[in-house]
Amino acid sequence: MIRVKRLLVAAVVSSMALVLGACGGGDDDTGSPSSSSSGPTGQPVAGGEGRILMLSDPRSLDPATLGNNTPITAVLGNALYGTLMVGDEAGKISYTMAESFETTDQGKTFTLKLRPDLVFSDGTPLDAEAVKFNWDRTKDPAVGSSYVAEASMMQSTEVVDETTLKVTMAKPVSAYAQAILTSSMNWIGSPAALQKGQASFDENPIGAGPFTLDSWTRQADIRLVKNSRYWDAPKPYLDRLTIRSSLDTTQRYNTLVSGGADVAAEADWVNLDKAAEAGMTSDLMPLSGGNFLALNSRRAPFNDIRARQALSAALDMEAFNLAVYNGTAQVPEKLFAESSPFYADIPLRKTDKALAQRLFDELAAEGKPVTFAFSAFPTSQNRAMAENVQAQLSGFKNVKVEVKIVDFSQVAALRTTFDFDALVSSAFFQDPEPRLWTAFHQDSRAVLSGVKDQELSDALDAGRVETSEAARKAAYETVQERLSELTPVIFLTRSAAGVIANENVGGVRQYGAGSLLPEELWIKK
Repeated sequence: MIRVKRLLVAAVVSSMALVLGACGGGDDDTGSPSSSSSGPTGQPVAGGEGRILMLSDPRSLDPATLGNNTPITAVLGNALYGTLMVGDEAGKISYTMAESFETTDQGKTFTLKLRPDLVFSDGTPLDAEAVKFNWDRTKDPAVGSSYVAEASMMQSTEVVDETTLKVTMAKPVSAYAQAILTSSMNWIGSPAALQKGQASFDENPIGAGPFTLDSWTRQADIRLVKNSRYWDAPKPYLDRLTIRSSLDTTQRYNTLVSGGADVAAEADWVNLDKAAEAGMTSDLMPLSGGNFLALNSRRAPFNDIRARQALSAALDMEAFNLAVYNGTAQVPEKLFAESSPFYADIPLRKTDKALAQRLFDELAAEGKPVTFAFSAFPTSQNRAMAENVQAQLSGFKNVKVEVKIVDFSQVAALRTTFDFDALVSSAFFQDPEPRLWTAFHQDSRAVLSGVKDQELSDALDAGRVETSEAARKAAYETVQERLSELTPVIFLTRSAAGVIANENVGGVRQYGAGSLLPEELWIKK
């Protein structure tokens, strides 16, 4: 992970409360917090308990329904189920419970090889049949996984032997390992335990991770103990974990500082900045893309491109950054971070309030004034985003926005029913495949905006099957141009996939899109 550099906030920006887009004028990806401490050095110390804060409670311990990134339940999934593979800050994959995941035909088929003699925490084998069961199950919409689109890229799976699984893709995806790495498919639960039903599994989840469940008090503590059968001994170093959620940004940080927790998964730029100032360990995954406001083109008002373009032009991102994040967030003016090999100088959007008002007026004159609901999740950060959008748009005529709070438990439903007008979601990544295809291709089940564009989809197809970096870069330049023109979403900020920890905590390590590995953690006595 990189240690990120402190933001120098621009001296003069409008004090008006604002919004969700990316503004022209500043340096892309400038700023974010730095860390002056990387935790204790030396050999890991065994024993003790780690107290971890994550951002939301799970609705179930079913691995398919957990979320494998910082804002959701990544650390819990890793604790109970372990990982098949992990990646470094550059996106390079290394293997853990898997030995390899290879293609010899440009992503048409893959072969997964598992380590021999893997077992679940109850001693039963974790074999290719178990992986097949979990991956096939994730494709079933009835299961309620947020990763059904990624899993559905597989046409079929076939067990070759105890440690070998053959995967045939619906369409070639040369970088499909990234979909495994950043989704719940990286976690394998016991088929026998899962077949007993959700209630039984939630009481006794069987995985092959570094920890097993001791107790789960809903809306409170999830207590875990060391798995004596974990494949990578002497890990985990800790004997116990206590995981609890903390939705409130300020409360989460204060709990950590006051000694009420040892580690916090963190998706808020302000907290990362404060932790850096305090000399705490602050770890951040470098990602392209980011958080965006998805505009649902399946229905009014955003089925008219002018409404989407008007909203995008109305928003001033520098002022939004100052209002919501105290100027600490990274603002994505371009789709790719400058460190990415796919970076191109193609702006995602720019603020033009005169254009915005002209488009709002034009739509109103046709009997289509822009009125919509912003569906926000119940975190202080998400509320602040929605309220700032509402406040900024109050300065325009012929546009009205209502803030509608929805629970995290409704995320999966919203992704399948598309019953929203505007909703915060994300497409953050190291390698653009498969996440960009999943988020924006017209054939993907996970296109929240619903925009269908053949040129955009053709470019996304090219980006996933081309093998040379130059050819892929050219394809993604077209992707950026079409996203700028169509405005299916408004990018808000880079995603803060981070971890902050107290100075006595060692082994802070993430992979993928911000997924903390609890087996690496240790605490200096």
